[in-house]
Amino acid sequence: MLQNIRDNSQGWIAKTIIGVIIALMALTGFDAIFQAATHSQDAAKVNGDTISQNELSQAVDMQRRQLMQQLGKDFDPALLDEKMLREAALKGLIDRKLLLQGAHDANFSFSEAALDQVILQTPEFQVDGKFSPERFDQVIRQLGYGRLQFRDMLAQEMLIGQLRAGLAGSGFVTDSQVEAFARLEKQTRDFASLTFKADPSAVKVTDEAIKAHYDEHAKEFMSPDQVVIDYIELKKSAFFDQVKVSDDELQALYQKEIANLAEQRHAAHILIEVNDKMNDAQAKARIEEIKQRLDKGEDFAALAKEFSQDPGSANTGGDLGFAGQGVYDPTFEEALYALNKDQVSAPVRTDYGYHLIKLLGVQAPEVPTFASLKDKLTRELKTQQVEQRFVEASKQLEDSAFEASDLAQPAQDLGLKVHTSEAFGREGGEGITANRGVVQAAFSTEVLDEGSNSSAIELDPETVVVIRAKEHRKPAQLPLESVADSIRAHLAKEQATAAVKAKGEALIAELRDGKAGQPAQSWKVQEAVARNQEGIDPLALQAVFRMTKPEAKDKPSYASVTLADGSVVVLRLNGVNEGAAASEEEKAAYRRFLASRAGQQDFAAYRKQLEAQADITRY
Repeated sequence: MLQNIRDNSQGWIAKTIIGVIIALMALTGFDAIFQAATHSQDAAKVNGDTISQNELSQAVDMQRRQLMQQLGKDFDPALLDEKMLREAALKGLIDRKLLLQGAHDANFSFSEAALDQVILQTPEFQVDGKFSPERFDQVIRQLGYGRLQFRDMLAQEMLIGQLRAGLAGSGFVTDSQVEAFARLEKQTRDFASLTFKADPSAVKVTDEAIKAHYDEHAKEFMSPDQVVIDYIELKKSAFFDQVKVSDDELQALYQKEIANLAEQRHAAHILIEVNDKMNDAQAKARIEEIKQRLDKGEDFAALAKEFSQDPGSANTGGDLGFAGQGVYDPTFEEALYALNKDQVSAPVRTDYGYHLIKLLGVQAPEVPTFASLKDKLTRELKTQQVEQRFVEASKQLEDSAFEASDLAQPAQDLGLKVHTSEAFGREGGEGITANRGVVQAAFSTEVLDEGSNSSAIELDPETVVVIRAKEHRKPAQLPLESVADSIRAHLAKEQATAAVKAKGEALIAELRDGKAGQPAQSWKVQEAVARNQEGIDPLALQAVFRMTKPEAKDKPSYASVTLADGSVVVLRLNGVNEGAAASEEEKAAYRRFLASRAGQQDFAAYRKQLEAQADITRY
């Protein structure tokens, strides 16, 4: 089995997964879990390998950031259970450690060259589509890595990617499984529904109930954890006015620019191919006959239309249009550039066959004036200098901020101004505080608790900032009056839903006993409904397909489901219909889906097996 896994891991699946892993690490900060850690205190040991408390703290912070990104403004840090968050983060770290050990035990490996290629081809490390060492250093520095540290971390991720891809790619299913899945997938159902609308506005919530809920759930009603930061911002654009370029530099670049311009030659040709139907001697004899007719005054374009075997130009009299050097076969080009206007060459042999070449015209290059290019050339020269200045200033800013006890000195050293943000929480704010890197740094232990300046944070390729916590506004209990309305709405919806749910359950009980009278509203009947039917609430549709098949036509099944708005839908399943036989194309699609799912299940089972056999100690 492991050999099969290893074979599969070398394919495109593994490469795709590795590419996705690298992109996610660079964009979301996932790699922060795995930064080098101090081992003064252990969080766990997995088969003798240590997971430090520092790694665990970073993993918890990563999970918190992911929740912020997913929930956006709806995220409320006060609702997080820190104990559960830490337990989930520790489990993730243990799983990762087990997978690394499993990959090593299965002898997965890759060359240093393969690791280099992943780095070289990662878009986040490229400028204008090419790998940039400066960009690479800048990105990994923002992530807290040196080059060797980053390579070590990336090597681990690639090993896990190989293992995952190998297991997932090994999944397979039988024909009978495909047939069974096809029958279920194409099955339709006949059902009827009766909706009981929840009406929160009809519910009276007392002040006593609101106060009781407030007291019981006090931890849910806390102000957000917020921070105010000071920051200094370094912009690349600020350096354009500080750099100068000389006329000599501009002239040198201008001469280089116009040196690349070349004349264009307008050619036409007649081609006689050397192929299976005509050998070299026959083709040469044919082209010489055509040349003799040209020498007697016949029209080149007419002869090209009649004899040329180049399908792209024969119908236009052999016309190839204007082109510069480097376009044609070297032998063809040499002959073309030896001609004068309207002159025809002697027969020319290329890999295609024999040609007669005519020069129809010469187009001299249009050389722009120095004045017309001066602004463009100035920008190019300045950009080179500005890039270098920006890199040097970014390094100076980071070094100065690391050594300083505030931002005043770094700002003075670089001639920058210290700005102050509005208060913002872990979900971020506006302006630079909307940047995830800034939010992460602002709430980090170093900045928030230890009072240090942050490292340089790249907002975009043109902007770098360093921040410092100015004020920490810790969570505090919100007064009852500020949350009473939201509690009232919550309790009203809760009670309204409970009322209609009881009503629905009572109706189902009566229907099953055969004692129900005619409902006040009529049932909504729907027939031959598929699993992916549109126009039906997804929760109701899922519930219908989870219901048991009716015992008989006159004995339907009953169930109920609560919708997102609090309404309750009573469902009556009247019948189950088998679908048409699946086509071969559909079976192939089902097989791919089931094999992929089986592969994922195999991978999950493998992880559980590793955990069951491991010696794991949690501290």
